[in-house]
Amino acid sequence: MSFVDDDDSNDFLPPNEEEELSLPRASINKIIKEIVPNLRVNTESRELILNCCTEFIHLISSEANEICNQRNKKTISAEHILEALNKLGFSDFTKDALNVMNDCKLAAAKRRRQSTRLENLGISEEELYQQQQELIRQARERMNEEFQQQQHGIQTQMIENKENCDDDDDDEY
Repeated sequence: MSFVDDDDSNDFLPPNEEEELSLPRASINKIIKEIVPNLRVNTESRELILNCCTEFIHLISSEANEICNQRNKKTISAEHILEALNKLGFSDFTKDALNVMNDCKLAAAKRRRQSTRLENLGISEEELYQQQQELIRQARERMNEEFQQQQHGIQTQMIENKENCDDDDDDEY
């Protein structure tokens, strides 16, 4: 995959790297099925779509990288991607890209809000700590009771065994 027509342009890639630069086929198949559910698309066409998608992403990311470097930045931002879309003549995609970006931001914010369960409980940390200590106390009580029951059972067993031994000793004399 190259933007340049030179056959030597892929010389720097390891033999299987082209496969690694590809998108998951299952994802492409799902997208195709969503867009044209009642139409069959042959394997050759699916491969062509896959290659076009991969090439498009490579083109946009390369241009965004150049823009990023020109501005002496080390991280490609959404701003760089949007500028790359415009610069390469894909300004029609800018609105859709912004919508997707906003949807992603909302989803990420929702996940962050959901992950803070402590805040969602409506209970202070002190109350939670007290509840935790109470649960630990109850667990210790249960353990002690079980231990005492086991000890009592062992003592009872030992007494029974001793009595049985004493009975056996009486029989022999």
